[in-house]
Amino acid sequence: TGGHHPVREGEVFNTRYQALCKLGCGAFATVWLCQDMRRKKHVAVKVLKSREGFAEAAQDEVALLRCVSSMKKKDRAGENIVCLLDDFRMIGENGFHILLLKALGPSLRCLMGNYAAQGLPLPFVKKSLQQVLAGLHFLHKRCRIIHADIKPENILLYGRDKSLQRLLPDMLDCGQRTDLGLKGPGGDLGNGLEESDLMSIEVKIADLGSACWTYKPFSKEIQTQPYRALEVLLGLDYGTPADIWSTGCLAFEMATGECLFDPQPGKYFSRDDGRTPSALFISLTEVSQPLYLDVFSLRLDHVARIIELLGRIPPQIAFSWNKSTKFFSRPGALLRVSRLSPRSLHSILAERHHWTKDDVTPFTSFLLPALQYAPDRRATAAQCLQHAWLSA
Repeated sequence: TGGHHPVREGEVFNTRYQALCKLGCGAFATVWLCQDMRRKKHVAVKVLKSREGFAEAAQDEVALLRCVSSMKKKDRAGENIVCLLDDFRMIGENGFHILLLKALGPSLRCLMGNYAAQGLPLPFVKKSLQQVLAGLHFLHKRCRIIHADIKPENILLYGRDKSLQRLLPDMLDCGQRTDLGLKGPGGDLGNGLEESDLMSIEVKIADLGSACWTYKPFSKEIQTQPYRALEVLLGLDYGTPADIWSTGCLAFEMATGECLFDPQPGKYFSRDDGRTPSALFISLTEVSQPLYLDVFSLRLDHVARIIELLGRIPPQIAFSWNKSTKFFSRPGALLRVSRLSPRSLHSILAERHHWTKDDVTPFTSFLLPALQYAPDRRATAAQCLQHAWLSA
């Protein structure tokens, strides 16, 4: 009771949508590839858990998606956001479920997997970022929505050309398939797209399940860990600049094939060091001590990696949090962390990824404003779109 609905292949939702196979499963919902028997098209159906809290979150998501659909009529940039086609409720053996239908495509993560550590071709990176940023500008300014979970899995590929339709509903379980491979100078990576087709692909921002209104945040805990903005890590108030930080992380990962920040628990913090951390992020009454220590360690490692790349966090930011003295020493350095290894974005690109100076300089010029510590000084989506690197 309160859990997932046990969808069966062949099951028909709302006398219209027939379940074909599962596309994915998360903590809050399952997503199914379905056949719209009325329109003879494939759709994605997101089936939310039936527990009361999930139902409330689903209603919030429906409201956000309806706002997007409404504002699309006034601004074509809304086409960069995945469309809500329908929503309805269903009673199953575990209770009431809310179901959402959305347009469908494999995620950017599927495509990135075929390029391993080399990164995607820069012309495609620029084109995709233009569409992501246009979509964010639409969400932020037109809809007053913070997406709160920008990452490769939430950017979907879309092909207008009929030759690219194989990218859409039949591209399942991207972690195990090879049919999305691309052919290029590095060799035959599969039987899918030619690299020359890549620029025909468009992208759309998907999954507003974690989104909120700019004037009404739903949760302090937002964003997937590697893409989490500094202000969110520190428990401070956040706004639309949090999406821009995530987009900067996304841009680096697309261009290099490597996470900009990939925190790991345990690097800077041990359960055996004789101390019990104070409740920085979560209450010890809610989780076990070992899990708490893992979460604390992960956050600490994440902040340490940010400082290694971007430098010391200004005291006015570090100490604007009422628990900051448990985390930072007085001029703003991390407590009990002495083995930081400073590195510059320029050196990472030039030395590890072998970029030329002509590529490194404009890209870092684009990226660093999106990673400003102070949210009010961070570039907006509109300012990012105007940067010369995107149009070069």
